[in-house]
Amino acid sequence: MKKLMALAAFACISAGAQELEELSLSELLQRFGWDFEATEIITEKVGDGLYVLFGVGGNIAVSVGEQGVLIVDDMFPEMIPKVEAAIKEIGGDGIDFAINTHWHFDHAEGNLAVGPAGTWIVAHEHSAQMMAKSNPIYLPRVTTYQQQAYPADARPAITYDDRMRFHFNGDVIDLIHAGPAHTAGDTAVIFRNHNAVHFGDVFNNAGYPFIDADSGGGINGMITFCEAVLAEIGDDGIVIPGHGPVTDSAALKAYIHMLKTVRDRVSAMMAEGKSLLEIVASRPTAEFDETYGPEMNSLGLVDRAYTSLKRDAECR
Repeated sequence: MKKLMALAAFACISAGAQELEELSLSELLQRFGWDFEATEIITEKVGDGLYVLFGVGGNIAVSVGEQGVLIVDDMFPEMIPKVEAAIKEIGGDGIDFAINTHWHFDHAEGNLAVGPAGTWIVAHEHSAQMMAKSNPIYLPRVTTYQQQAYPADARPAITYDDRMRFHFNGDVIDLIHAGPAHTAGDTAVIFRNHNAVHFGDVFNNAGYPFIDADSGGGINGMITFCEAVLAEIGDDGIVIPGHGPVTDSAALKAYIHMLKTVRDRVSAMMAEGKSLLEIVASRPTAEFDETYGPEMNSLGLVDRAYTSLKRDAECR
């Protein structure tokens, strides 16, 4: 009975974004259990001059050295004073560059604080375009959130299309866009001297990933993007996820295997004419739930995989 009730609820939610209550940002943060005041920044050293900050929202990578401070993602404006204090503790002073891995609020909302303070913001061209306008984000089982346009001083002043390189603090820092994945404008940031990559939300180490299929993301692109970055860092890479603890290439390989398995199962059932509800009921993620958590508690990996595969088939 519980399973039937859960599936019925999922069917209603999956009927379309319009069926979900639209929440404000403060209501959405409350739903996620994110608390700016109560959350302190935790700092982890990756290597000389490279750190990861954990707080509210996406993880922040920090390069600190003689040339200044470069960060990857910037959480929320309310967290920036704590972020700056943590940076000061590791030898930095202010933020010179902020790279946005993509445009979603939990990774880029801090632009509203760092941009007006003089930080140069960098992102993929598509993400910069998305930040210039209001965009809905459909979060299955949670809400449809309307992310508002950022003012000019909180948007990227520097953009790129495929690749871009920084020579900063003695490191070679490569920005790579390997096609649409989590969104249509994702960036992986590779710190070559450390063989470490910040993935944004293309790689999630806190559960199943969310794929923003309504704004160009897709499960095929997630796989392609992850494989492209794995080819760059090899078997001994350090992997900084958008959310969750720092990990390694072995975890990335396991993640790619999970994505491929789920993609292939969903695709096969779609070819058989099965509905989304039937596909969810078959539990195509079952053996991975121990690692990534119950799929029904996620932001709809199966739903988003189905949606992106259906879109891709219709575009052929």
